[in-house]
Amino acid sequence: MFYCILGEDTPDSLDKRLAARPAHLARLKALQEEGRLLLAGPFPSIDSVDPGPAGFSGSLIVAEFTSINDAKVWANDDPYVAAGVYASVTVKPFKKVLPA
Repeated sequence: MFYCILGEDTPDSLDKRLAARPAHLARLKALQEEGRLLLAGPFPSIDSVDPGPAGFSGSLIVAEFTSINDAKVWANDDPYVAAGVYASVTVKPFKKVLPA
């Protein structure tokens, strides 16, 4: 089943985010190589593809896991959690409808 992982950033987290980004992306690429990643990306803090120093307000990952517990364990082991980028992480089941 797919699960939505929503990370909400702490204020002024851009420097921490940039430092932890390579390790964060490596985990996402592993999910992608396993065919389990549906989508992933950050939420710019301003209405811009490149928000510059405004940074990001959080991230969304939708990926396949065997259970919500497995998804929560994976999410809580993210380098952004360890680096203090995320103030909170929410994991919810996700049912993909479109595109088919």
